[in-house]
Amino acid sequence: MQLRNFDVATFLRDYWQQKPLLIRQAWDGWSNPVDPDELAGLACEDMVQSRIITRSEQAWELEHSPFPEDRFTQAGRDPWTLLVQSVDHHLPRVAALLDPFRFIPNWRVDDVMVSYAVDGGGVGPHFDHYDVFLVQGLGRRRWETGALCDDDTPLMPHDGLRLLADFQATEEWVLEPGDMLYVPPRVAHRGIAVGDDCMTYSIGFRAPSRAELIEGWADDMATDLTDCDRYEDPQLTPQDNPGEISAAAIARLQGMIAETLNDPRRFARWFGQYNTAPKNPEIDWRPDEPATADDIREWLTAGTPLGRNPASRFSFIREGASAVLLFADGHCFACADDAAEFAQQVCAEAHLAVAPGVSEAALELIAALFNEGSVGFEFED
Repeated sequence: MQLRNFDVATFLRDYWQQKPLLIRQAWDGWSNPVDPDELAGLACEDMVQSRIITRSEQAWELEHSPFPEDRFTQAGRDPWTLLVQSVDHHLPRVAALLDPFRFIPNWRVDDVMVSYAVDGGGVGPHFDHYDVFLVQGLGRRRWETGALCDDDTPLMPHDGLRLLADFQATEEWVLEPGDMLYVPPRVAHRGIAVGDDCMTYSIGFRAPSRAELIEGWADDMATDLTDCDRYEDPQLTPQDNPGEISAAAIARLQGMIAETLNDPRRFARWFGQYNTAPKNPEIDWRPDEPATADDIREWLTAGTPLGRNPASRFSFIREGASAVLLFADGHCFACADDAAEFAQQVCAEAHLAVAPGVSEAALELIAALFNEGSVGFEFED
């Protein structure tokens, strides 16, 4: 599925992280990829994160999954919305919605959340810390956008929802199936279903906070530091006031931290693993039986299709003309030559064409990825 009525260069220059953009009939031949019953079925599974948000006269109510199978037949009259996270991890046809957005680096992709709402249903006025494309899949939804928010923006009192206490809409649109709205980070917005059977696909792009980066990087570095690596001041001289922390001591202390943290190569390796860590680590995608390089060669020779797991995250960092570090689901693989070529291919393509005559190193890499559940072969039943 390709985007239409959409110019990538214009979008990145004039709208990306700047202002909302509505694209009417953004999809060439739009077809809703998930029906409501299938979405409800996913919400009943133990390993799928989902929520139901209901707007009653008294307050906003929040329920978390898993839901019993009869939950959706017992819905009351109050407007409600079902939100299911990471549907792209479970349904390849939803994962395909990400393909037209590959002009944004893969490491920024979060997931595709799918919502279903009855007439008047919505999640209330709110803002996100990430970019999102809101694709109308079924039915109609009214979207309103407002001001730019920050950490000081007043919120309603609620334990589980971050809803704006004072939302003032500045723009409004009603989206039909195949329409798409881009909303930048921190822009206030609200969506309300217009009629029943309203389905929206939220394609989200994450951005790590400074606090998350510092905490994660420091925690990783600390594991290799020894207790003997301590502050030293062999040129200590008397000072006028023993209560003063001198400028020289502060510089030396800060230098200990800066010297340790300022390692670009190590930071790159850490971030690749940190950023590709599974979104839902509790789900085990590994095969029942591990494979060897010989198994991989045999399956490739037989022409068995090979593809990425839609739930897996892949990225790579170049290390010269013919070498890369491949990151997959929190693991790091040093790759060279044709193994590096495969590493770049698996980061770019969902379906992988690999010649059986690749090197042993490439076969070992594919076997390692297969055994982690990051890639898989499509065997005939």
